[in-house]
Amino acid sequence: MADPIDERALVTDALRSALRAAEGYLADIDGATVRARDADAVAERFSVPLPDHGFGTLAALEQLVAGSDGIVRASGPRFFGFVQGGGTPAALAADVLASVWDQNAGLWAGSPLASRLEAVSIEWLKDLFGLPKDWGGVLTTGATMANFVGLAAARRWWGERHGVNVEEAGLAGLPPVPILTGGYIHVSAVKAVAMLGLGRANIRRFTPDAVGRLDADALEDALRALGGAPAIIIGNAGEVNAGDFDPIARLADLAERHGAWLHVDGAFGLFARLTPRASALAEGVERAHSVIADGHKWLNVPYDSGFAFVRDAWRLEGSFGATAPYLGDPDEARPDFAHRGPEMSRRARGIAVWTTLAAYGRDGHRAMVERHLALAQRLARRIDAAPELERLADAPLNIVCFRYRPASAHPDGLDALNERLGRAVLADGRVFVGTTRYGGRVAFRPAIVNWRTTEHDVDLIVEVVRELGARLVEVAGTSSV
Repeated sequence: MADPIDERALVTDALRSALRAAEGYLADIDGATVRARDADAVAERFSVPLPDHGFGTLAALEQLVAGSDGIVRASGPRFFGFVQGGGTPAALAADVLASVWDQNAGLWAGSPLASRLEAVSIEWLKDLFGLPKDWGGVLTTGATMANFVGLAAARRWWGERHGVNVEEAGLAGLPPVPILTGGYIHVSAVKAVAMLGLGRANIRRFTPDAVGRLDADALEDALRALGGAPAIIIGNAGEVNAGDFDPIARLADLAERHGAWLHVDGAFGLFARLTPRASALAEGVERAHSVIADGHKWLNVPYDSGFAFVRDAWRLEGSFGATAPYLGDPDEARPDFAHRGPEMSRRARGIAVWTTLAAYGRDGHRAMVERHLALAQRLARRIDAAPELERLADAPLNIVCFRYRPASAHPDGLDALNERLGRAVLADGRVFVGTTRYGGRVAFRPAIVNWRTTEHDVDLIVEVVRELGARLVEVAGTSSV
């Protein structure tokens, strides 16, 4: 029997074993296949019954490392799916320490350093994004829970407007919550609305086209029709298919004029505010009531990490404060982040966030964003120059939306062709580029956010898509394409 206490002397050996595996992974990550062809089969090897007698620390680690072809090298430079960054050298090393130190960042008493680093990280992030200094904030698991936090504060505000403390009394007997947005609303915000009991059916999307652009005039008409009743507006800073933005400043005007709450989902688009080259896209964010972003996207800290910022800091404690004799006072001067977000026990995410901000500062993160903007424009030019590729949208930020369209293809078969090509690209493994539907058409939408990505990496997207596309056309024959 392998009882952990019997192997306490192996802790250092186990860490060294893991470090050797990590060094091997990182040594070839710039050139390694992003997804092994047998990744699914390798992963399925682990589907076995729980052993009665454990293998022991080092043997279990050996089995784990032997299954590394079952992972996707999403932290590498040629992973362009899900708007997912990697881990900067500083963030990665700090995250290792966060695991070793194993701090609970819920209460100051549980970890003064973890609490202070989270508080400082929130202040630095507000500075980085140009948000007002007096706003409150909290680190979360990602955009879904960050949206949950911002919209929970909005729900509390909405209840107050009706004279009800919804955390105490619930929503029973209250009218439906009007939630107004455009077609760019992300599924994570929709999920947060559902979890908060606000009702997905109460989300009204004002969009004149299949792409999802916001019809701000129609949204204003809906606000006017409410006759001053409280409403929640969700603005979207960075749409996931093409990187487009709702007119945030216009939405801020409407929120002020009609007394609505403006929540801005800036999961990756909030980073546009780091550079004059793109900051106009997110103009007006500082006038919102709540704003969110992801750390494991463009900040390039390891999973999981997100941020939520709220204009009225006290609404966080109102939404999430929880008391028990052993937890301490949520109103204490030193920060207890368990009272500012949904989790009581919390990973010390501030360790990695603080370290990467301290390591590279404002200038380093601006340089990374600007490099990625330039890479997106390079990719757009390469796509435009390729006769069998068709760009479907402008590329205002870091996502380039396009499809494969050979001259021999029949228009009715393009969606099926691009779906097959998408599967072929993932199976090939040299780059990871997912497919989507944009304006009703199947398309590719590579997102450039990884700190390692270079010109060679984005050029490879075009080369792989053209090569595999030509192969599909040749095999199928033009008549069936």
